[in-house]
This record gives sequence, structure tokens and C-alpha cells, in this order.
Amino acid sequence: MSVVVLVLAVSAACCLGSGFVLQQNAAQHAPMSDFMSPRLLLDLMRMPRWLAGIGLMVAGMVLSALALGRGEVSLVEPLVATNLFFAMWLSRLQTRQPLGRQGWAGLALLAGGVTAFIVAGQPQGSTSVAGPLRHWLIVGLVVGIALLLAALAKHDRLSVAAPVMLAVAAGLLYGLQDALTRVSGQRLSGGGWAGLMTSWQLYAVIALGVSGLVMVQSAFEAAPLRMSLPALTAAQPLAGIACGVGFLGDQLRTDAGALAWEAAGLAAIVTGIVLLGLHPAMPSGTAAREEVRDLQPH
Repeated sequence: MSVVVLVLAVSAACCLGSGFVLQQNAAQHAPMSDFMSPRLLLDLMRMPRWLAGIGLMVAGMVLSALALGRGEVSLVEPLVATNLFFAMWLSRLQTRQPLGRQGWAGLALLAGGVTAFIVAGQPQGSTSVAGPLRHWLIVGLVVGIALLLAALAKHDRLSVAAPVMLAVAAGLLYGLQDALTRVSGQRLSGGGWAGLMTSWQLYAVIALGVSGLVMVQSAFEAAPLRMSLPALTAAQPLAGIACGVGFLGDQLRTDAGALAWEAAGLAAIVTGIVLLGLHPAMPSGTAAREEVRDLQPH
């Protein structure tokens, strides 16, 4: 594994995790009438803390794109998933809550899972990519599941499951966005700016980014960070790895021992993310919860 890719991906995770905490701190004060509406972004733009969080997220996305230009999606995605480390660090500064057994267990599982997956899978690029049919089937499946989850969340926006579904939907779109970002980088390298500007992947990356942003801000608005961020952080690498292996030609070791360790690594990553996300140090978002209760019929 390239040291440059490692540094870029972990730096991206640092920016993303810190940015998510600042965004949720601001989004919990937005009116629930803007739930799943582009108006939400207009309201949030008036909040300096949210703008700072967006700035960090954009920096993280740029660093992630640079990492994807030098490494496989199946390698970069697990590293970027460590953004929860940095979200936890910033949250601890705000809440002064000790890690305790749950926090240390979550950190150990997340770090160990990332290490196990990368060491066992040994992700490598390949010159062979999937044909158009398989490519579009995977893209359509990821987008379709994300839109279905978003529709269910919008239909029952006051339910406890709504922000979780939105976060999963956003994570799926972000994972697909990462895969298409890598393709866009290849277009830029092979055909220059003309090749990039005439490719559909560039505009798909923009559309996925905006759609994911509306979904994740709505999730941050409606629930505590501990409910939304774990789902977002877990869904993104799973979708990215599926896209990388599914249509970008990423190769993982497939012998029985490697597959077992890869599965165990992914399971540890998801479990660690959930433990950290539910940790008391994560912001509780009480303001948003009170506003939701006020909107519920009595």
C-alpha cells in the first residue's frame, strides 16, 4: 500500500469526520419544514458553523479524490471510514465524555477491521473492467435502493428510522460517487479536460453529491449524530467496495482464508462504527428532538 494513498485517505477522513460534527451542530437548529428540501441548504448557508463543516467536507472530498486517483476504491474506502475516529475526537472535546469500554472497543474494532480487510484482501487495480450492462445494473441498483430509502424516510419523517434510512441512502450515493470520481480522474488523465467535461461521470458525481448532501443534512436535522453518522459511515465503504469490485475491476484475494478475513474485517468495521456512533460522547442533538416532538400531533 502506497504511503501517499494512506496519508491522503486518512487526511480525508479527518476532514470529513470533523466536518460532519460541525454540520450536525448547525443542522439540528434548522426548521423541520425544510426536511428533504433544497431549502434546507439555503437556511444552513446562513450558519457559520455549517459553512465551516462544509468547507472541511469539501477538503475531505478533494483529498479522497486524490487518494482514489492513486489507489483502488476497495483500498481507499475502508481508510476513509475511519472518519468516525475524528468525529469522536471532536465530540469528546465538546462533551468531555471519557471513552470507556464501549469507545475503546469501537476504536479497536474499526482499526482492526480496516487492517484485516486490507491485509487479507490486498486490493489491486486491473485493466479489465465490467461491460456496460453490469456497470449500469450496479449503478441502477445502488441509486434505486438509495431513492427507495429516501422516499420511505420522507413519507414517515417523524419516525425513529427515518434519519437512519436517510443516512444509509446518503452513504450509498457517496460510495457510488467515490467510484465515479475515480473514473472521472481516469478520464482527466486520458483525455484531458475535454475528455472529462464530455463524460457523463462528472455530472453524475455532482448530482450524487448534491442529492447526498440534502439527504445527510436532513438526517442530521432530524436526529442526533449518534443515530445518523454510523449508518452513513458504514454504508459508504460497503457501496464503494461493491462498485469497485463490481464494475471498476478492483481485485481482492478470493481464496477461502482471505474471504473469511475480508468478511470478518467488514463485520468488525460496521460493528466498530455502530459502537462509536452510539457512544455518549457523540452529540445528542436534543434541540432537534424537541422540535420533532413539537411537530408531532398531541
